[in-house]
Amino acid sequence: VYLPAKIGKLYLSVYFEIQIIIYFFSFTGNIIGSGIFVSPKGVLENASSVGLALIVWIVTGVITAIGALCYAELGVTIPKSGGDYSYVKDIFGGLAGFLRLWIAVLVIYPTNQAVIALTFSNYVLQPLFPTCFPPESGLRLLAAICLLLLTWVNCASVRWATRVQDVFTAGKLLALILIIIMGIVQICKGEYYWLEPANAFEPFQDYDVGLIALAFLQGSFAYGGWNFLNYVTEELVDPYVNLPRAIFISIPLVTFVYVFANIAYVTAMSPQELLASNAVAVTFGEKLLGVMSWIMPISVALSTFGGVNGSLFTSSRLFFAGAREGHLPSLLAMIHVKRCTPIPALLFTCISTLLMLCTSDMYTLINYVGFINYLFYGVTVAGQIVLRVKQPDMHRPIKISLVWPVIYLLFWAFLLIFSLYSEPVVCGIGLAIMLTGVPVYFLGVYWDNKPQCFNTFVGKLNTVQRCVKLIVNITILHLMRNYVPHARVIYTFMQQGCIKLPNNDTKYLYFK
Repeated sequence: VYLPAKIGKLYLSVYFEIQIIIYFFSFTGNIIGSGIFVSPKGVLENASSVGLALIVWIVTGVITAIGALCYAELGVTIPKSGGDYSYVKDIFGGLAGFLRLWIAVLVIYPTNQAVIALTFSNYVLQPLFPTCFPPESGLRLLAAICLLLLTWVNCASVRWATRVQDVFTAGKLLALILIIIMGIVQICKGEYYWLEPANAFEPFQDYDVGLIALAFLQGSFAYGGWNFLNYVTEELVDPYVNLPRAIFISIPLVTFVYVFANIAYVTAMSPQELLASNAVAVTFGEKLLGVMSWIMPISVALSTFGGVNGSLFTSSRLFFAGAREGHLPSLLAMIHVKRCTPIPALLFTCISTLLMLCTSDMYTLINYVGFINYLFYGVTVAGQIVLRVKQPDMHRPIKISLVWPVIYLLFWAFLLIFSLYSEPVVCGIGLAIMLTGVPVYFLGVYWDNKPQCFNTFVGKLNTVQRCVKLIVNITILHLMRNYVPHARVIYTFMQQGCIKLPNNDTKYLYFK
């Protein structure tokens, strides 16, 4: 039995008082995920040298900080939960907002979760296959089991889901601390051959601007989650102060961790060894930790397991924001009455993620989702400039120089153009999926005066949803009968159009 997120004109909103320490850990923990354990190979492979790969990690961190500052201004100027979906919709109109939501539901969240789940299965299975790569069928099967188990946990209880997140976050911190400490020890021993300028910029293949753009896409995946707080703007305490503060503290810290983790990798492995490994941290641990090398795959597996859980846990916010604006079926925004979990949204996300597991090539999936993500990041930042021109007198508690969005858009244009040039099929598929949302928007959202035959067809498709809503109304009356007078409950639902009484005769209200 489910409770609709929208009943008539009343909206369910949840407000939490979150302090700056929790902001910091939430923001940092949301950025640091599976990316740092999977992206180093993709970045190095496309950058063509160790030195350029490290520059890619640093520049990506700087661009991420600039993008986060642009989003901070938008977040307090348009203080709505939903992140860039809400900003794009308010600035460019319903179609642009719907396309952002459409591509997030069909591509971004499922692909992110598929990559993290595949990383989990890689790190679990790689120690069992020390002389070869794990079988693809085994990788996909274990990733699917991980997704199904965590979907069940998130459907069963919000408390269970948050406890899983707290416990498994320790895994990622342990793995990264170990990697950085061992890297420092290696440098102190004089193992820094690949960090010397003469060797660092020695290419193992010819430099190519298109491949460098793909290196930035691979690196940007590891920084994913930098706009997390914009999805919960309505829930933040004093966002004018705490949002930029969280950005200034967290993103430099994450950049530091990522750069030093990659420095540590190349103190123990040559570029060829790193590229030959599907589980970089496992190979690193085998080289430096000896009999304790088992710590590394377990730590990364715990980290990525928690990453899948966190992605499933937070994705429902976008469903809620979309359903509130009428851009998604209300069924996807329903929550279980007793468990208070968004079961339909979680099941939809799980099924779409399982479909993404038809391939186990994580790096293709990262290019796929990175291109689409950056496309809408640029559209959102461009919206900041449009809003400055259209509404110059609008109240902006945070106002940054327009130099920053211009720098971001120049980098954005370079990245998209050369990514499309290097991977036309992968990027083209993402664009094609996005454009399929155009007819859906005009048929389902924009077109008001639909012919009767169309409405009849849609009505038949929504039979199940209407039945669910009927059960909802009856169940809510049953649950609330001990708290408010029965007649008042019925009258409230009658006002919202959920219950119709014969001729609206109020005498029917007076019964037990």
